[in-house]
Amino acid sequence: MLKRRLTYVLAIMVAFILIGVLAYAFLSPRSSTIIDSTPKIAIVDQLSTMFPNPTFNQTVQGILNQTGLKIDYYSSQDITVDFYRSLPSHNYKLIIFRVHSTAETNAKDMPPWVVFFTSENYSRTAHVSEQADMRVVYVEFPNVTQLYFGITPTFVENSMEGNFNDTTIIAMGCDGLNKTSMAEAFIEKGAKAYISWNGFVSIDHTDEATECLLRDLVTENQTVQESVNETMNEVGPDPIDKSVLMFYPDNAGASFLLLSATTGAPSVMATPAVSACAFINATIAAPTFKTARRNTNKKD
Repeated sequence: MLKRRLTYVLAIMVAFILIGVLAYAFLSPRSSTIIDSTPKIAIVDQLSTMFPNPTFNQTVQGILNQTGLKIDYYSSQDITVDFYRSLPSHNYKLIIFRVHSTAETNAKDMPPWVVFFTSENYSRTAHVSEQADMRVVYVEFPNVTQLYFGITPTFVENSMEGNFNDTTIIAMGCDGLNKTSMAEAFIEKGAKAYISWNGFVSIDHTDEATECLLRDLVTENQTVQESVNETMNEVGPDPIDKSVLMFYPDNAGASFLLLSATTGAPSVMATPAVSACAFINATIAAPTFKTARRNTNKKD
């Protein structure tokens, strides 16, 4: 009789454990969850407040409307650490990063990183664990006392939730392909192509080049390599720093954007946009990634 009672008790305990495991599996948040499975386009305009350019924004959205995809526009105040964290979950097929970025740092023994800026004010008490392993760092602009958070390639690899779905990344800021670290992180996270500059670039130049690039990719339906080559033939390198537009990885050159809507009509959220350059003042509390070597001709 005692043995039978123990068997019943064990069976009940196992049942409760199984119910708990199943409940956790279904109710707990999953990093791979897709919030919206509809393919879309994102314009991430971290510089919309500091360097607005309504003409660029209208031109780009006019080109992108040809895809029939919904366009999500994010202005400067939206660009936080948590914003970057959730990006893969929205099923964006194209993301245009109009953000400060840099590979320059005054920190010693830094990895060969490219860092993307946020508009979130830096605090030692925020994102503490991610500061500890340098997934986020603090960044600064010349002659500006306010520090901001920046995200590193390890943030893309380890803190972004879910994976991209053959996304094309256009990084308009400086140094996006000065090092391949950020490009590699996005590709590992599911992006299919990463397009950016190999050095410093002015706002006006990257605006003009991006318009040309998107016309070739979208309107002319050219490959990534054809589009980048055509853009460089038409617009040329940055007139001061001579940086050029490049793509990563090499096999992405043969790919097409291939954007098409599956449901609904295009929806555009309008607001200005532009870009500028920045060093990265990178470290938890001492070294930093900075932005822009000079204030003339505003760098991205």
